[in-house]
Amino acid sequence: MAKLWQKNYTLDSMMEHFTVRNDYIYDEELVLADAVGSAAHAKGLERIGILTSEETSLLLQGLSEIAELRRKDSFPITVSDEDCHTAIEGYLTEKHGEAGKKIHTGRSRNDQVQTALRLYMREAALKLSSVTLDASSALLDLAERNVDVPMPGRTHMQIAMPSSVALWALSFAEELLEETGMFLSLYHVLDQSPLGSAASYGVTLPLDREYTASLMGFSRVQNNVLYANNSRGKFEAFFLDHAEYIALTLSKLAQDLMLFTLPEFGYFSLPRELCTGSSIMPQKKNPDGLELARSRTSLIGSCSMRVKSIIKALPSGYNRDFQDTKEPFIEGFRSTEELVMIMSEMIENLTVYQDALAKACVPELYATDRVMEKVLSGGNFRDSYRSVGLSLGSVEGEDPVSSLKKRTSIGTTGNPGIGKDREWHDSMRSRVDDEMRRLSSVYSSLIPGLTEIIL
Repeated sequence: MAKLWQKNYTLDSMMEHFTVRNDYIYDEELVLADAVGSAAHAKGLERIGILTSEETSLLLQGLSEIAELRRKDSFPITVSDEDCHTAIEGYLTEKHGEAGKKIHTGRSRNDQVQTALRLYMREAALKLSSVTLDASSALLDLAERNVDVPMPGRTHMQIAMPSSVALWALSFAEELLEETGMFLSLYHVLDQSPLGSAASYGVTLPLDREYTASLMGFSRVQNNVLYANNSRGKFEAFFLDHAEYIALTLSKLAQDLMLFTLPEFGYFSLPRELCTGSSIMPQKKNPDGLELARSRTSLIGSCSMRVKSIIKALPSGYNRDFQDTKEPFIEGFRSTEELVMIMSEMIENLTVYQDALAKACVPELYATDRVMEKVLSGGNFRDSYRSVGLSLGSVEGEDPVSSLKKRTSIGTTGNPGIGKDREWHDSMRSRVDDEMRRLSSVYSSLIPGLTEIIL
């Protein structure tokens, strides 16, 4: 098909490559989302008399065929197409002639891209929330299995105070739960339809934007048509910033695991299936996945920065610069999703060595406990601290499990609150699952057989 903007000349081949670059490759991710947006738009055009019911049926049939082809990886996007939007319109026009030529009525490629991205982004937020909940659940399971397993707590990487495997695992579980909650809050921002904004200023057709928004399952219309387009890039940056927080949590978890699986520590071990080897040292079992977790965190952060750097000084309305926000957004989302999933698998298959952990609870770990004992016996804190500090060699150890149970304040080793964390997790899991089921119903109502737009 000719380009959507085709004029009476042929575009210079170098300029074509420059303006398209890798965009058409990333657009393969958006085919199903664009099909959903186009189906809603077709129904909206029928509602105002631009399409007949027969034409709408033909277009919906064609979009259903495109969705099926995409699921089979049989709907390629080429450089000459520029993007999935041209490829889809070309397919519909070739199959259904005049009806295909009408599908773009009242749309610019601008709000067509925005709508596809918003649909994709909305589902991506749920997908990332879901896998993050899986990771937090794996950590909760680890805590439940090891609630009374002692572990040295550290500050400045030095021996500090008694802790437990459960406390350590729950610290990451709660952090991921908090970050999932942030994503679900962002979901409300993403859940608004830009369709009908056209090239930033609407059109003279009486498009029913609320109707098409409801067909796509959006809770509301993004009201101001200029803001709808100005928000491109900004919403992607919101998403990537939230993704980076999840990655930062997992980077710290990866660093801890690298330390605690060292032979010198021997607290945990990873299964060999999740480790790689050396090309020269046959004995090596390298935690490359954990090392890459750290570097992928930087990659995800750079994706967010790339988007913000692109949009930081743009004037109002559509600018072609927005095209270059698509690659870092999709790359950042997919990298975060993969990172979360591999870290979940590592936690699920982690071996805990209780004897090594108990042995690591050396007497100096209890120095602060000895101070608190003196305080409870009537001494003041400062003199008690000084007394213990001046005689560290005489500090005695104790049974590490008994020590854990002495700490009864909320969130400590003797009262970690696993049950509350599990309720927190289950509540968000229910929200995510319910919304994913709702979207699945929305998609299949528009395009039979389509249950998700991210495969």
